[in-house]
Amino acid sequence: MSSASKEIEEGTSFTPKFDANGLITAVVTDAANGDLLMVAHMNDEAVRRTIETGEAWYYSRSRGKLWKKGESSGHVQRVIELRVDCDQDALWLKVEQHGAGACHTGRRSCFYRTIPVGQKGAVGLVFKDGERLFDPDTVYTETKNS
Repeated sequence: MSSASKEIEEGTSFTPKFDANGLITAVVTDAANGDLLMVAHMNDEAVRRTIETGEAWYYSRSRGKLWKKGESSGHVQRVIELRVDCDQDALWLKVEQHGAGACHTGRRSCFYRTIPVGQKGAVGLVFKDGERLFDPDTVYTETKNS
């Protein structure tokens, strides 16, 4: 292992490794129960603002801009813990989710469908924990595809 790799994997310097588009993957879970809420992306500014404010900021690839989670919906994410993986190319946010849900479709989690495994042929999605908790059309002032 090179000394640079050792410092990244074993050291205490936070040196996030952004991809070619300047983004890093952010996995978001509920701090209270561990439920997976969403996966998003952050650029350098989103990471800095999240650290400085204690509230989750992301970069929307579809809209091409920085956004604070809950800026339109009021469904803010307060960061309880922020972790980085071993090679510093992914982040894990443990959050306190305020409001009805994290998903722009009106659900608590973005992961509300399962994919059956062990089957041959066409695969269909199955809803699980997929009830809408809020109406996105009344909550968002613009389309929020994150």
